[in-house]
Parts: sequence; structure tokens; C-alpha cells
Amino acid sequence: MAHPGPGPGTGPGTGTGTGGRPAVVWFDLLDPTPQEIREVEHATGLHVPGREELSEIETSSRLRVMDEALYLSAPQVYRAVATRMPGTTPVGFVLTPGFLITVRFEQLTAFGLFSEGLAAVPVADGPAAFVGLAEAIIDRMADVLETVGGELDLISNRVFHADSPARRRPASEDADLRAVLRRIGAAGDLASRIRDGLLGIGRILPYVSGMRAAWLSPDLLRRLETARQDMASLVDYDTHLVNKVQFLLDATIGLIGIEQNNVFKLLTVASVIGIPPTLIAGMYGMNFKNMPEYDWAWGYPYALVLLLLSAVIPWVWFKRKGWL
Repeated sequence: MAHPGPGPGTGPGTGTGTGGRPAVVWFDLLDPTPQEIREVEHATGLHVPGREELSEIETSSRLRVMDEALYLSAPQVYRAVATRMPGTTPVGFVLTPGFLITVRFEQLTAFGLFSEGLAAVPVADGPAAFVGLAEAIIDRMADVLETVGGELDLISNRVFHADSPARRRPASEDADLRAVLRRIGAAGDLASRIRDGLLGIGRILPYVSGMRAAWLSPDLLRRLETARQDMASLVDYDTHLVNKVQFLLDATIGLIGIEQNNVFKLLTVASVIGIPPTLIAGMYGMNFKNMPEYDWAWGYPYALVLLLLSAVIPWVWFKRKGWL
């Protein structure tokens, strides 16, 4: 997708077309084919990086200068259409004074929002397109982090302000805690992926302002500095969310441990309560000839009452101690 500027322009690869056609300032390649890559390379005279180049994790590979153009890359979070699960995809930027080339392999909301905004406020050159796109990416990351924060607040309310476990069936409580664990894991995974994207963009912004400040107008430098400060605050907020995820994870695992201990405690109490009746039944089951209770008229009811009392008394004692 090629986005034209507000009028005819000059610069590498941005000449005017027939009839005074506006110069192209943004080439947006979405999962490009080899033919599309060759066309953009022919139009700009620059190399367009592929997926393998953009996936490199070394800083020297993500931030470099070639042919007076800046080659930048950073991972970005996207949501898969089929599974609705978050993933990470590399995004590349090739920046020159006249135009911006972006290479991506998934649909990204920030790119769509920025593209829609160009219809109302077109950009004049590559640095302006880059700064505007960086602002859109940061805004989108902030929205996602707000969603993660809201989800963690709901989970926190569920973990620490839920109904008393005594009012709920143990099986229902266990299933609910397992569901909470999955939600915490999903929120933590998304926050971690967002952090990777924040750190990537956070390295790009000062690199651009430091290496090519001459390309940027005072207004663009101010906007870039504001974006850098916003990025730093988002990194701090993301760190807070990651710490909250760990706290909620520890708390939920602790609650699961308490529920398991309650089950073992119940089994222990039941076995202790069953010991006295078993002892009495075993004693009268020995069937010796000289046991006087065998000749009593009320011997059998007496044994039943004794068995009952031997079970009830430990149960009452455990109840008073708060074990049940």
C-alpha cells in the first residue's frame, strides 16, 4: 500500500508522476510478495528487508544505517484472526528524508488507524510519517495495557473478595481457581509481549532523533521527545502490571494449596473420628464366652449407642476447635 503526501515532492524515490501526481511518502508492505518487494526496491533504490532480517534480536541488526537510510525493526503484538490469541510479529522501518517504508507480516491495528488518519491530515515526508506512525503505535500499546490492567483488577477482585469457600462446593471452587489461573496467565503473556514491543520502539525513538536530527523539524523533534516520554511511562506501567501478575499468581496458587489442605484435613478428621467406633466394634467382635454384655437384654442397643457416642464426641471436639 502506498500513501501519497500532500503534494508534489522531491527526494529519493519520491518524484512526481504524470499530471503532477503527489509524491509517495509511505510504502506500507503487508506480507509482501517477491514481486511487490522488487517494485518498491526499484521505486526507492533501497533494499527492503525480509522476515529473517527483521527477526534478528541483536541491537546492531535492529538499528543500522545503509545507503544513508535508517533501517529499524521492533517486535509488535497482534491478535491472530483464527485463534484470537496474541502473538508477536517483526515490523521493519526504512526511513529516509523523503519517504518511509514499513514491512509487516500481520494486520496491526495501529497501522490501520494511522492510515485512516492520513485521509484528513496527510504527511509531508518520511520523518513526519514515521513520527505519526510511532505515536499511533504508542497509543495502541497504551490501550492494550489499559485492557490488561482492567482484566487484572477483575481478577484481583475475584481472588480477594470472592464468596467464602464454605458457601461453595469444593469442586466449584477448584474449577473457578483454575479458570483464574488461565486468565492470569493470558494477561501475563500479553503484558510480556507488549513489553517487548515497548522496549523495541523505545530503542528506535532516541536512535532516530540522535542519528538524523537534521531530518526532523522542531515540531517533529518535540513530538518525538513526547513520544519517548510516553514510552518510558508505559514501560513503567507494564512493569507494574507484570509485578501484579506475579502477585496474583502467587495468591491464586496459595488459595489452591489451601483448598488442597482442606481436603487432606477433612480426610484426616474423618479417619480419626472412625478410629473409636472401629475399636469398639473390633472389641465386641472378638466373641469371647465370658463377655457379660452378650447376655444383657439391651446389650445390642447399648453397643450401638456406644459406637455412636464414640464417633460423635470426636466430631464435636473437632467442631469446637474449628477444624470442620
